[in-house]
Amino acid sequence: IADKFREKGVTVVCGGWHPSALPDEAKQHADAVVIGEAEGALPELLTDLKNGKIKPFYNAKLVDPALIPEPRRDLMKYRHIIETVQVSRGCPHRCEFCSISNIADGHVYRVRPLENVTEELRKIKNKFIVFIDPSLTININYTKNLFNNMRELNKKFACFGNVNVANDDEFLKLASDAGCLGWSIGFESISQESVDGVGKKANRVKEYKKIIKKVHDYNMAVLGSFVFGFDSDTKDIFDATINAIYELELDTVGVNILTPFPGTPLYDRLEREGRILTRDWSKYGMRDVVFKPKNMSPEELLEGVKRVTKEFYSYKSLLRTALNSIKIGFYPSITVGIWRYGQRMDYKKRWNWI
Repeated sequence: IADKFREKGVTVVCGGWHPSALPDEAKQHADAVVIGEAEGALPELLTDLKNGKIKPFYNAKLVDPALIPEPRRDLMKYRHIIETVQVSRGCPHRCEFCSISNIADGHVYRVRPLENVTEELRKIKNKFIVFIDPSLTININYTKNLFNNMRELNKKFACFGNVNVANDDEFLKLASDAGCLGWSIGFESISQESVDGVGKKANRVKEYKKIIKKVHDYNMAVLGSFVFGFDSDTKDIFDATINAIYELELDTVGVNILTPFPGTPLYDRLEREGRILTRDWSKYGMRDVVFKPKNMSPEELLEGVKRVTKEFYSYKSLLRTALNSIKIGFYPSITVGIWRYGQRMDYKKRWNWI
């Protein structure tokens, strides 16, 4: 796409996670590359563009979240049923496979002023919101205050969190009272060895069931995210995960193939070990196997993930989990339905077999 625009004489600027990780590669297709958060480089970039002296690379400074303006939603041609909001930048956790915390200054966690976020939420006409932050459980006190402010706004929302979401009953009650319908939690694996191996040691597999039950007790749904292909995974991991999903009484799941994104410690390690199979970045969407697994073949990993997905997204399974979700309330069960429909369409588009 970038090359086509440049052929027409259009100046092209690339930015984002991938160009920030591989700026020299991105520069082959652009006039300039922004490394890091765009807002930190835009003033200089726009000035240079105006003066006709654009530089090849711009290393963005860290952005003060207080200075980030609200999105111009009034410019949108169509109104969305579900609106998205972001209250923070970065993540302090350094999981081996994560691009957010390992590229540029992504490990520096910052939050927007509460009054700014509350005012933005008040202006949004939509009733349904998704917080797109990697996790709203990094700064519990901040999020408690956010939820407290939201109680008067009459919104319904879903968000992402870590396993520590269930450590604090006051936090869960505030979330529920504020209108939270469900949490997407990165459990990652039912193997303790696997989650320890990638640096996510806060995850204690034996506590998963207790965490899910606690969230359900406050009438919120749980989407469990799982990754397959860790070095300690064997072919047994697929059946074991299928059994665990039902035992844990998860409302829905996200199933992903471990993907070594450029710029992450995982990519660097697998490259050193000669295990990267392709650098066709179109396959780096967590639906293709792009590296050599340790205890199975690439084909066995792909087929195993397909089997888990087929099982959980079968009509029989959909009915079973739908009946369970109804127990936690009308809106949470609707949220589960939307989650599952979206995921099913994603898997169907990629693998064309569900």
